[in-house]
Amino acid sequence: MSYFLSKAGLDFFIAFGVVIGGSMLAGLGSVFMLLPPAVTMLDTAARLKIWAIVAAIGGSIDPVRVIESNIAQGQLSPAAQQICFIIIAFLGAHLATELVRLICRGPA
Repeated sequence: MSYFLSKAGLDFFIAFGVVIGGSMLAGLGSVFMLLPPAVTMLDTAARLKIWAIVAAIGGSIDPVRVIESNIAQGQLSPAAQQICFIIIAFLGAHLATELVRLICRGPA
């Protein structure tokens, strides 16, 4: 269980960091290019969300292969873990996207 929680936590924060970091750097770059930073940050956060999930779960198709091979062998536990890692990475990326949206739009 300890491995699961530590991997899940890392996946969450990696996905979160990819979206936040990418959006912040895009906003900084947009200032140098004389573009509106808030619009650039919002657009970048939305486009980076899927790539943040891919980066968090390993950056390749291997997790999908693990799911497929374990289900084919009748073992659901490793497949369920991989699906949980993907969901947790999505939550990290989504939370970061919502945080960027909140920051860029300001108080309501």
